[in-house]
Amino acid sequence: MTGTLILSIYVFVFAAFLGYELLTKVPPMLHTPLMSGANAMSGVVVIGALVLAGTTSGPVAMVFATLGVAFATANVVGGFMVTDRMLGSFTPGRKERP
Repeated sequence: MTGTLILSIYVFVFAAFLGYELLTKVPPMLHTPLMSGANAMSGVVVIGALVLAGTTSGPVAMVFATLGVAFATANVVGGFMVTDRMLGSFTPGRKERP
């Protein structure tokens, strides 16, 4: 194995462990605002996926780039929907949508 692959595996395992530890320590009351904010920041991923989609040269790369744009956009929209629903629960007089 090359040094780059070993480093990449190390970073992946460390990020997975750190993410798990951080998310299990967040109180339930703060979980929704933190996660909706994190999902909203995925807009950077949409920009990156659009840049990659514009620079691809093969059909397989174009399929993956299009899927990346679609999934990242769905993540951003979902994050904003969760944020709107959460903020609606704190607004007096606003009825929650079914």
